[in-house]
Amino acid sequence: MPEYPIKVIRQYLERKPGLVVDLGCGTGLSTLSWKGLASQVIGIEPSDDMLRVAKQKEGEEISFIKAYSTATSLPDVCADVVICSQSFHWMEPAATLDEVDRILKPNGVFVTVDCDWPPVTKWQAEKAYMGLYNRAKQIEANDPELKDSFVRYDKSKHLDNIKNSGYFRYCREILFSHSEPCTAQRLFNLLLSQGSLQAILKVDPSRIRAEMEQCQKSLWQIYGEETFSIDFSYRMRIGVK
Repeated sequence: MPEYPIKVIRQYLERKPGLVVDLGCGTGLSTLSWKGLASQVIGIEPSDDMLRVAKQKEGEEISFIKAYSTATSLPDVCADVVICSQSFHWMEPAATLDEVDRILKPNGVFVTVDCDWPPVTKWQAEKAYMGLYNRAKQIEANDPELKDSFVRYDKSKHLDNIKNSGYFRYCREILFSHSEPCTAQRLFNLLLSQGSLQAILKVDPSRIRAEMEQCQKSLWQIYGEETFSIDFSYRMRIGVK
């Protein structure tokens, strides 16, 4: 996670956070970004595979527990900040916001942070990226087994869900971008991490192997071994309790 959301959260909170709860923390990269910027950070993750990797990042102020966004097992009114970095769309919003309200202190801040895809780079690379991305979406939509294997909630409704919960006295959306160095391999790996592609790769990689090979070939033709800059476009939705 980039530094900007943390800057905004601390500005809204008007103090250094005591406890930050990172809901759906995955392997803990977003949790680790709070190191030194909060007194305590707890990552919440239901996946054993993800949690195993995250726990290797534990330290004096950072810890991880297995739990769900709707039942974190944390005490009432304990957190100054609850954040979902690239994860709120995997959570049932109403029940999750009930739990956020339970654990969040008065004046606490709830935030969701999401990327828009693809990252901004050469248009030819974006076209190759979206070609594979859209093909994966098409396969998923036409396969009941894949389509019904998980529920993904609409990111465009995040702000409305936060507002309509009635738990927050101030809500808004902030758009920002963040530049990072990249390579063709990293850009391809980012694409492979998308949920639709991951689902297909687990069930039957042969269904999309040809398109993957073509996309990878295109990215290498565009960039070779070059290190280049990409811009991630983010949407940050905020609720102040």
